[in-house]
Amino acid sequence: QVQLIESGGGLVQAGDDLRLSCVLSGYRHYAVAWFRQAPGKEREFVATISWSGDTSYYGDSVKGRFTISRDNAKNTVYLQMNALHSEDTAVYYCAARSDLRATKIRGLYNYWGQGTQVTVSS
Repeated sequence: QVQLIESGGGLVQAGDDLRLSCVLSGYRHYAVAWFRQAPGKEREFVATISWSGDTSYYGDSVKGRFTISRDNAKNTVYLQMNALHSEDTAVYYCAARSDLRATKIRGLYNYWGQGTQVTVSS
């Protein structure tokens, strides 16, 4: 059974940087993604990375500001978020799928973490 634990969220000011971490236990060869959900909105794709780390995709609203990476030796995936906007305020979720390939499709992810809150004040 795969478990995902996110950390690194918090309250920051607009323009600040923040790094989220997602530690996977029961880990095998999974592609991983980050999604986010703001109050009253649907869960939105943020970024995804293949198991090998050689392929990644980003949502249009974060492209150029966020970077996803992974350290398989530590069973950890990171989301580096730079130049945060108030619109980035949301609960950020880590998700894994039983496949090596990255995908933006939310329904293809089998496992989800509990989420970590990111609040950006303007």
